[in-house]
Amino acid sequence: MSTTNYPSASPQNQPPKKDSKNLIIGLLAVGILGTWGYFLWDKNKSDQQITSLQTQYVAVDSSKNELQKSFDAAVIRLDSLTGYNNELEGKLSERNSEISKLKNNIAAKLKKERLTEREKKELAGQITELNSKIANLEQEVARLTQENQVLTTEKTALTADKEKLTTDLATTNTAKQELEKKVDVASTFNATNINITPIDERSGGKEKVTTTAKRVDKLVISFDVDNRIAQSANTEVYVSVTDPEGKPVTVEALGSGTFTTREEGDKFYTFKMPVNYEAGKKSHVEYPWKQNSGFKKGNYKIEVYHNGFKIGESVRELKKGGIFG
Repeated sequence: MSTTNYPSASPQNQPPKKDSKNLIIGLLAVGILGTWGYFLWDKNKSDQQITSLQTQYVAVDSSKNELQKSFDAAVIRLDSLTGYNNELEGKLSERNSEISKLKNNIAAKLKKERLTEREKKELAGQITELNSKIANLEQEVARLTQENQVLTTEKTALTADKEKLTTDLATTNTAKQELEKKVDVASTFNATNINITPIDERSGGKEKVTTTAKRVDKLVISFDVDNRIAQSANTEVYVSVTDPEGKPVTVEALGSGTFTTREEGDKFYTFKMPVNYEAGKKSHVEYPWKQNSGFKKGNYKIEVYHNGFKIGESVRELKKGGIFG
């Protein structure tokens, strides 16, 4: 075998070089995994933060809704009370004013989108105060309602009593009026001993009874009146004189006129006579009728009236005188 001093073209018996490519790939893989891990961790953390914020928002929104619900319930109670309270004639107007002011204040705050913890606490306190005021108002309304019911019951009873009294009074008045009518009728005088005396007045003041018409100067009409139940009083009786021709004798200048009777309507009277009546006693009445014209022959009729009723009558004949009459 031959040898040479020139080196060989390919080295022999040298150790193999390490493959750096795999190392680089491994490092890159580790870096990528680390980056992904960071990204995943960061995303997870962000998701947790978002979830936490959403939970907090829901909690905030839920607490606000609860406040809103509490407020709405209070307002409903208030409205129902206020409607009834208006019927209590404004007795609780001052309390209503305070509650209305507090209610409006709460409503204004609840319009905000977000509420701080401090605001929520304030609202919760104000709603509690509102409910307390409403509860006091409810108690007051209940008390007044009870009083009103008592008053209504008493009013109903009083109304019934009043109606009964009114009915009884009307009945009593009717009975009284009927009794007054009966007493009025029953107190009418009775006339007895009716006399018509024709008088001839002579010189010297002497008087003579005569039946001759041409000699009669006056008719003296007298009678007695009495009544068992009539009270003592000054009253009048009316006397109607009818001449022989059937005509009423009336002389306005001597006090004649008309009056109303209960059975004959309006009637002429010749004169009226005052009577000073004393209860339980018989009164004598006498009146001289002296007219401004002569008396006629024939029958003169007199009718006596008291209290609208005819209480007696009588007739007197005056004759035509003879030669020496």
